Amino acid sequence: MNILSLENVSRNYGFKPLFEGVTIGLEVNEKIGIIGANGSGKTTLLRIIAGEEPPDAGRVVRADGKVLAFLPQNPPYRENATVLETIFAASGGVMKLVRDYEAACHDLALAGGANEQLLNTVAELAHQLEASGGWDLETDARVVLSKLGIDDTGALMSTLSGGQRKRVALAHALIERPDVLILDEPTNHLDADTVSWLESYLARYRGTLLLVTHDRYFLDRVTTRIIEIDRGAVQSFDGNYPFYLEQKEAQETQRAAEGQKRKMLIRHELAWLRRGAKARTRKSKARVDAAQALIATPVESATSELDIAVGSRRLGTKVVEMHDVSKSYDNRKLIDRFTYLLKRNDRIGIIGPNGAGKTTLLEIITGRVEPDGGRVETGQTVVIGYYDQESRALNDEQRVIDYIREVAEHVQTVDGTLITAGQMLEKFLFPPAAQYALVGKLSGGERRRLYLLRMLMSAPNVLLLDEPTNDLDIPTLMALEDYLDDFAGALIVVSHDRYFLDRTINYIFRFEGDGRVREYPGDYSAYLEFREREEAAGTAKARAEGVSHQPPSIARGEHAKPRKMSFKEKRELETLEAQVAAAESRQAEIEAQLSVHSSDAAKVHMLFIEQRQLRQCLDVDLERWAELAEKAE
Repeated sequence: MNILSLENVSRNYGFKPLFEGVTIGLEVNEKIGIIGANGSGKTTLLRIIAGEEPPDAGRVVRADGKVLAFLPQNPPYRENATVLETIFAASGGVMKLVRDYEAACHDLALAGGANEQLLNTVAELAHQLEASGGWDLETDARVVLSKLGIDDTGALMSTLSGGQRKRVALAHALIERPDVLILDEPTNHLDADTVSWLESYLARYRGTLLLVTHDRYFLDRVTTRIIEIDRGAVQSFDGNYPFYLEQKEAQETQRAAEGQKRKMLIRHELAWLRRGAKARTRKSKARVDAAQALIATPVESATSELDIAVGSRRLGTKVVEMHDVSKSYDNRKLIDRFTYLLKRNDRIGIIGPNGAGKTTLLEIITGRVEPDGGRVETGQTVVIGYYDQESRALNDEQRVIDYIREVAEHVQTVDGTLITAGQMLEKFLFPPAAQYALVGKLSGGERRRLYLLRMLMSAPNVLLLDEPTNDLDIPTLMALEDYLDDFAGALIVVSHDRYFLDRTINYIFRFEGDGRVREYPGDYSAYLEFREREEAAGTAKARAEGVSHQPPSIARGEHAKPRKMSFKEKRELETLEAQVAAAESRQAEIEAQLSVHSSDAAKVHMLFIEQRQLRQCLDVDLERWAELAEKAE
């Protein structure tokens, strides 16, 4: 059953159509990923579906009574609103009740828990939540806010960074539980651990999900259908991202074969047209018209691919040396006596919570920020290319071609060829017409791609990439990964993109907080395996010592207090026991069906998708069951 559908929808950008005649339907509980090159219209399509802007033609039909929530890349906010008011923004109903309850708890915590009037208010609101069935929503809100790292719910939105505001808006969208949830680049500004949690949360989300993301692991583990926007056409592919790649490859192979067949047919028809007619005969007018129509039909061009052919400079033995580097802000230590000697072929990934000091370390290496203590020494041959998050070197008032010419009129490629700045822009998918547009008119992804080109044109031999995957499309990321494979220099990457880290690095620095930096050999997947083993050992030790862990509270300063299980929690525990049993039973059924249908590729693929989602849900249910079971004891 369609919960939302697009009927012959078209949208133009100036004289260029973004997409035409789009007719698709979104089923109840479907999870759909939208992919396409930067500037192809992904965000525009989301905004049209969300009702944020009208199409030029066609219409969007939504089922009656269904609630839709849209999280844009840069969510709007009220400057004088608190975090709590923004998260539970609603004029009435259970959302308002939960907001009032959390506000009362926050005030009670600030009062030290000794205010009798506030105690009575909290008790009364708790009773209303019980009566209205709002504890499920409150519990979900507590988990969401904790996992997104939102602890100060009394802060004003105007005091938050862009990344923090994005987290607050994401929390609101998740807690609202709409029937249709639309997310535009939800993983931007999230650290890898939070992305992993969001991935699991959305995999079990009970509603229709539509999202744009460049995170390929995210697409693989969450989506069940891929919608691709390519050269104005919109195609739908059943299955997750790897299955889309298989279908796309088969489609391209078929197109290539059809293109070759068409070329042979055109040559045959041209030869026939050039031959004279036999004596006392004329050529068939119908065939002549058909041949001319075949020749006149434009040949479908292949998708343009980004070509990063920029060279780099020779790098000497001494690269970058950090000796006892320390840095603090507002009495908060970010880096504490950090020492590392960067080697010529290092491939380092930096991970950790937001605000832990990852970007600060890059800023210290580049000299933009002075350390409080210690020193940084840079080799004489070092040329640093720094790709920062804010793209600070962009000038919105400049033309694209002038922005690049500021660095160089000519660029030397990897093979030694000297090409013009305009030719290099074409390699970065900026055709001649686009090169005279203002930088401020570019899409977010196009701006980041332009900034990447400018940074690489200086031929750096040490690359510092701060969240390079934000706003870059998947084809650009793949081209960048291929470039880094052959990059003859040192690389340091700050990223939350697990796939990108697995492709590009072989050593991990994790910022642990309080200035501590821990080192892990291997890529991101190797780090995860090490951490899982470490956590399993820690859990076993804690159980042996009888240690229990309490979940964090929502409001800052609110201390977790043990309380008896509510009726709602008892019922939840019983439901979870039934769900776990049913899931384990279904797992056994899937294993049996995989054996029976091993020769049916499509059936096996769908069973694998169901099996993966079942495991993710089962992990979450078992974790919650253990928490409730411990409380029941």
